[in-house]
Amino acid sequence: MFTRRHALSLGVAAATAAALRPTRLLAASAEFKSMTGDVKPVSRDEYLLRIDKARRLMAKHGIGALLIEPGASMVYFTGVHWWRSERLTAIVLPREGEIAIVTPHFEAPSVSESLEVPAELRVWHEDQDPLKTVAGILNDRKIKDPVGIEETVRYFAIDGLMRAMPDVQIMSGAAIVRGCRMMKSPTEIKLMQKASDITIAAYRYAAPRIEKGMRPGDIGALMKAAHEGYGAEHEFALILLGEASAYPHGSDKPQSVKEGEVVLMDCGCNVQGYQSDISRTFVFGAAPNAEQRKVWEQMRQGQQIAIETARVGVAAGAIDDAVRAQYEKWGYGPGYKLPGTSHRTGHGIGLDGHEPVNLVHGETTPLAEGMCFSNEPGIYLPGKFGVRLEDCFHMGEKEPVWFSKPAESIDKPF
Repeated sequence: MFTRRHALSLGVAAATAAALRPTRLLAASAEFKSMTGDVKPVSRDEYLLRIDKARRLMAKHGIGALLIEPGASMVYFTGVHWWRSERLTAIVLPREGEIAIVTPHFEAPSVSESLEVPAELRVWHEDQDPLKTVAGILNDRKIKDPVGIEETVRYFAIDGLMRAMPDVQIMSGAAIVRGCRMMKSPTEIKLMQKASDITIAAYRYAAPRIEKGMRPGDIGALMKAAHEGYGAEHEFALILLGEASAYPHGSDKPQSVKEGEVVLMDCGCNVQGYQSDISRTFVFGAAPNAEQRKVWEQMRQGQQIAIETARVGVAAGAIDDAVRAQYEKWGYGPGYKLPGTSHRTGHGIGLDGHEPVNLVHGETTPLAEGMCFSNEPGIYLPGKFGVRLEDCFHMGEKEPVWFSKPAESIDKPF
């Protein structure tokens, strides 16, 4: 999923070469030691357990097969890493019978390289309709119940399937995919913990090297170098300086580090595809003024209210409501109005940086063991500055468990 945060972060890649000269990169690389030597990837047995669970849920919801395009759900069920283009690659996961992968003939060897489960590889040629190939698989598997569509599948694939198979019944497959992916296994939790540990280490590397006059790309380059130096894949580094910190996903206006102004860093990496997402806010080069300190402390209290409200069985929306009720007592809002918190308290996280469900008003899904969320009820004062502190947590048997320890104070953010 491509977001404004990722778009703004693209400038980091372009700035890396300018921000860190080759000699500095070489010197920096000597400071890093990989933190991923003990990482254990998802096993074949776990992939098979995921498929078994999906099939049980399909039986419960009356779904005969799932159609999945490339992305996190394809990785989750099969291990196949691929991209989306006008040439369809998709997985048909039937309730009964062998999984099938549909892909262009010339892509088949590459697609099969990361396949972790038994599956039929069924190809189509450039002059053929790939949705007729999908229809052929469904007919071969004698699928009579509706076909569930993974919620990010593009419309052209759905429309093409209905044209190729006029009698097919289509329904949302979200209940199946979410029912599997939202509850993380111990292996997934460990991978996310490693990603969080690396991002915290990257912050501790980058923050002391921030200098007056640096631009967002310069700081982002430091985070990228550290993420990769510690053995992770860099995902993003959204750096907001001064007034830009008052806008959750930033501003296109030129920014540079200034003494006494807020630095907001929102950064993440992935380990074996599993994400971290951590934000820190501090004041550069001077003691925070009274307003900066007050807003920082209020936001930190908001994080604490969220974590204290999050319990197994509680509706996800109740966490957002609890934070917002306190913020309104302080004069923010009401609701999502500014000054205050214009976005949800948190989002789901896993193979995707943002995935269902969200800690947002009106969300009735009850929290369950293994669910993972960000906790980031930022406070934003348009025209002045904003504060966002973000740490992720996973639900334990009853209570939440932090992936990263929240910041102690505005004076000790790391």
